[in-house]
Amino acid sequence: MSDLSDRIACTQDQIFAAASRAGRDPSSVTLVAVTKRVDREIILEAYRAGLRDFGESYLQEALPKIDQPPLHELQDIQWHFIGHLQTNKIRDVEPRFMLIHSVDSFKAAAEISRRATDAGRLARILLEVKLDATDTKFGIEPERVLEEALGISELTGIRLEGLMGIAPYAAAADAGAGAETSRLAFRRLAGLFCRLPETCRQTLSMGMTGDFEIAIEEGSTMVRIGTGLFGNRT
Repeated sequence: MSDLSDRIACTQDQIFAAASRAGRDPSSVTLVAVTKRVDREIILEAYRAGLRDFGESYLQEALPKIDQPPLHELQDIQWHFIGHLQTNKIRDVEPRFMLIHSVDSFKAAAEISRRATDAGRLARILLEVKLDATDTKFGIEPERVLEEALGISELTGIRLEGLMGIAPYAAAADAGAGAETSRLAFRRLAGLFCRLPETCRQTLSMGMTGDFEIAIEEGSTMVRIGTGLFGNRT
């Protein structure tokens, strides 16, 4: 067994344990392998080890992986767009990604809707919620999420499936107080998720390498893990 296979198995064991502690079915949690700055050959190795969901943050980097051999030949691979979604990139993102996690405005949702409708597709999206008060962070302000969700859910050509959030950066820097900061942020996001219309409560994407076990304990159904699987990347 390779080092990557070992890390995948270890991560899956951690997911199982966290879900079990929360009294949840471990199969209700999807592992998305974040392959930012990961070569195609390594992604293929992860696929052969059993992973099917892969997340990319930068469109320019993702396109060769999605559109060229060997990955574009894999019929059951599922790509997730998890990076900041620029409106001028939607034309390339919408047709290629199974789920877009980072929709942070009605404007972006409307553009996805227009392109998907014109092409006869149904785009699956999540709304990114701003869990960090830092001005430079992206996402919809928590107090606006429900209103935005109601409007976006009425657009044609898209299916709003839930919410995504990233714990405050400071939480990752302090394993003690930071863990509690992450837990409170995830708990708030889960509370917003529970208030969405029932048809929009399919996916709660929260938790990364440093905090995914806490996220699962707080209700996450999808965790995005890169460093824990592939190590540090430049």
